[in-house]
Amino acid sequence: MPHLPDRRAEATVPVEPRGLPLPEIALEVASGTETGHRYPANFDVLHVDPTLPFVAVADGMGAGEGSRRAGTTAMGALVTQVRAAWPEVGPRQLRTAVATLQARVRAAGAELAELTGCTLTALVVEPDGGQGWLVQLGDSRAYRLRDGLLELMTVDHTAAWLGLLNGWYPADSPAATRARYQLTRYAGHPGEPEADLLAVSLRPGDVWLLCTDGISDQVDYHLMRELLAAPRPHEAVRDLLDGSLEAGGDDNASAVVVRVHAAAPR
Repeated sequence: MPHLPDRRAEATVPVEPRGLPLPEIALEVASGTETGHRYPANFDVLHVDPTLPFVAVADGMGAGEGSRRAGTTAMGALVTQVRAAWPEVGPRQLRTAVATLQARVRAAGAELAELTGCTLTALVVEPDGGQGWLVQLGDSRAYRLRDGLLELMTVDHTAAWLGLLNGWYPADSPAATRARYQLTRYAGHPGEPEADLLAVSLRPGDVWLLCTDGISDQVDYHLMRELLAAPRPHEAVRDLLDGSLEAGGDDNASAVVVRVHAAAPR
């Protein structure tokens, strides 16, 4: 793919590729975000922790103050809770973190006369590196490339996902398109829904992608698989963001790419 002119000078939160050593594996991580052409600002929020094996993406709902406030509040609360609980990582600690961020997002939006909500997807790896946990609310996704197979590891919390699974309408119908933006779970939801928690393994050679729907809706599956096979995560991030622009740049787009390596011999 030809490299497009850089339009990310104001939108991107630059994160240098880094290596996070664990007893059995090492993680090489890079991330980036792109405003695109539709919205006047970027309402996605990224987190790549500087010391812990922990990455996350959030996507605000809408293009107003409620969207901005939800994303920053939810991510801030999650980061605080994960760091406070470390090195304990598991369902109990993560559900506590999600309950806390739900309460804080709702409180942050209490005085706003607009929707205050966001999606949230995170990957937190246990200290020994043997297992990770995916945390998800909404439709920001986690993918895993393993042995050439790119798999979607999360489920979209949308009416569209339910409708497609239950045959309520064809995938390319107007009804499916409308339902795509009807989230059944998100941070700030009045029902304070629980997040999905999924225990996953991490093997040398795996490549993980956490992304907002500005990537997943605009970058074709086969192209995504090709780009994630790049030798370095920062190359994959760059080309995924360029791919979102090449497809129209109709949404904020954010990506975190994690490549798993074998730990260096001691």
